Amino acid sequence: MTAVISISNLTKSYASGLQALKGINLEIRKGEIFALLGPNGAGKTTLINAVCGIVTPTTGVIVANGHDIVRDYRAARSEIGLVPQELTTDAFETVWATVSFSRGLFGRAPNPAHIEKTLRDLSLWGKRHDKIMTLSGGMKRRVMIAKALSHEPQILFLDEPTAGVDVELRRDMWALVRGLREHGVTIILTTHYIEEAEEMADRVGVISKGGLILVEEKTALMKKLGRKQLTLNLLKPMAAVPAELLAWRLDLSADGKKLEYTFDASEDTNIYSLLRRLGELSIVFTDMNTRQRSLEDIFVSLVSDRA
Repeated sequence: MTAVISISNLTKSYASGLQALKGINLEIRKGEIFALLGPNGAGKTTLINAVCGIVTPTTGVIVANGHDIVRDYRAARSEIGLVPQELTTDAFETVWATVSFSRGLFGRAPNPAHIEKTLRDLSLWGKRHDKIMTLSGGMKRRVMIAKALSHEPQILFLDEPTAGVDVELRRDMWALVRGLREHGVTIILTTHYIEEAEEMADRVGVISKGGLILVEEKTALMKKLGRKQLTLNLLKPMAAVPAELLAWRLDLSADGKKLEYTFDASEDTNIYSLLRRLGELSIVFTDMNTRQRSLEDIFVSLVSDRA
């Protein structure tokens, strides 16, 4: 699949000595939703700002839809829409004027029909004549998204777009994102709501301490690292795991009432042998359940390993 963003050997260092980005190499495919995950201070926003031309790289090359972000900035930037974390709008302008002006900044001819559709998609049409300063925080966030979409970009960056916003906006925005992808727009998002990345993303990248530690198809990542956990609720508490069960590396809860067995999907057959052995030892359980390791569990373990 064609790469719409190509990043090669990207670094960013500051005069203070901080190395915010360390040798980033990444290709993002046209029409995919790519989730960039990482703890605070990992370099997510710096990476986004470098691709958007807001931060000048120390070394490396960034190409956006065929345009070098440094040598051909205007053409490259016109391909990109950015929804930053911060709410930065002219408080005294109306919603309509703000979004229309943003379109003009990118040299696009007026298109009231597109502006209207964007505002309607974001439930802003009824607020089009309101001044920004009268809007709630959630409505201001919607305006930021509308501004980013005003010039019909082929690449959309969403930097923590749903942090602190209401459930309705989150639902509207993800419906909008799915619609944009259907029309070939590439979406790159950072989020603290890892369940959103798990639901929405095609691929996942994890950044920690300025370096990309993993880029993987989400389904492949979940299959490879998403282990399962079997929990058995015991009829009678036990003080310790019997020696006859040590081969399964079971965990016993502090109150002795639960046994937990963590296993790979390929090891399902081990469950049957475990249950058979429990029966032979007359260990009775009243309930059992299994859960798939989530993307959040995987993310935490990856970052912890690099700490």
